[in-house]
Amino acid sequence: MTSTVTHVEGGAEATVARLRSTFAAGRTRPLAWRLRQLRGIERLVTEREPDIAAALAQDLGRPAPYAWLGDIASTAAEAAFARRHLKRWMRRRRTSLPLSMLPGRGFYQYEPLGTVLVIGPWNYPVYLTLGPLVAAVAAGNTVVVKPSEHAPATSALLARLIPEYLDPDAVAVLEGDAAVTQELLAQGLDLAFFTGGPGIGKKVMEAASAHLTPVVLELGGKSPVIVTADADIDVAARRIAWVKLLNSGQTCIAPDYVLVEAGVRDRLVAGIVATLREFRAGEPAAQPIVDDRQFGRLAALLDGHGGEVAAGGGTDAATHAIEPTVVVDPDPDSAVMADEIFGPILPVLTVGSLDEAMRFVNARPKPLGLYLFTGSRAAQETVLAGTSSGGVVINHLAMHCLVPQLPFGGVGTSGMGAYHGEWGFHAFSHRKAVLAKPAKPDPALMYPPYTDRKMALLRRFF
Repeated sequence: MTSTVTHVEGGAEATVARLRSTFAAGRTRPLAWRLRQLRGIERLVTEREPDIAAALAQDLGRPAPYAWLGDIASTAAEAAFARRHLKRWMRRRRTSLPLSMLPGRGFYQYEPLGTVLVIGPWNYPVYLTLGPLVAAVAAGNTVVVKPSEHAPATSALLARLIPEYLDPDAVAVLEGDAAVTQELLAQGLDLAFFTGGPGIGKKVMEAASAHLTPVVLELGGKSPVIVTADADIDVAARRIAWVKLLNSGQTCIAPDYVLVEAGVRDRLVAGIVATLREFRAGEPAAQPIVDDRQFGRLAALLDGHGGEVAAGGGTDAATHAIEPTVVVDPDPDSAVMADEIFGPILPVLTVGSLDEAMRFVNARPKPLGLYLFTGSRAAQETVLAGTSSGGVVINHLAMHCLVPQLPFGGVGTSGMGAYHGEWGFHAFSHRKAVLAKPAKPDPALMYPPYTDRKMALLRRFF
């Protein structure tokens, strides 16, 4: 299958039927099968690193070191972590029972959901497609993978490599556009996992609802950075600039805007600008944007924002590239502050206090990530208790995504459900409750007729 495939009549139906047949045969349930798939994913990203880097360069203009960091190493680490811990995750868990249920045994066990769908995005088209696949096969499911058509070279590569490294009767790749996704969702799958924007996420959820298909939605949002006056400003500037530069800012957990206390604003802005200049030395002035549509959207944000441009601001329509841009104190009601930027534009807004920063954040939809730079433990606890976001990173940005021991997911409009590590195993599993009772004793107290004496005893017993 190649990237030229956009829609194959009956392709989704036939593919899902084949995967369901494999699942029904019990092939994916044993630990050994799951471990083979996880090793296959590790081998795929390590053995084919040059091919992956070339595809990412073609689709996104991403240099090889960032391809390794953002898509290859992260995927291999996720698969290796699952492989090392999977046997423990699969174990049956015993529970205690109330006195009224004795004698008996209570436990719960994890079983695969069945045939599931992973819909990948274009911005990290390997990691954010294979990462959920790690969780899906670790849980013992058969899987349809639908890579993003907006990263066609990577999509074609995954379509070619996944059947070589994983069980082709249990993991299938269907390439194509939104019509293919809708056709897949029409099959009534056992779960749909989607990474992308809230607009498309709503369409996925709507289509899934027709069959009561559960969804995990990783959606993004305007992730704020709060910088207090007692923070290490040099470190904050360096880390904010570095993470914003990754993938031209096209990262769902990139810093979307900065709220900085007035006394340190100028120093922070100067540090960010200097770091951008240092990290981009020898590179083209502008960073590549994935396509003309996204370029046009981002270029429009640079007009009418009402702020001061401290760095960048240039665009190149011919190559759809934009200079890393810092905008100081834009109008809070301007377009650049309305929706997720998803590009190399960073607004920096001045606030008078931490409380003011928190009020600003809380007046907007809940973000996927919130980043706090401070030297105060009290400030940390205040922000943790007083804001809501998918995750929080203190004195850094976005690194929680690379910690498989932590759940990764959104809240509110930034998403629903979580994955990574054991959390991903849970997301793709059903936790089945089991109560085992002996045939004897079988007390008459439990059965009618319910006399006053019986009811008095039952009220005490239960």
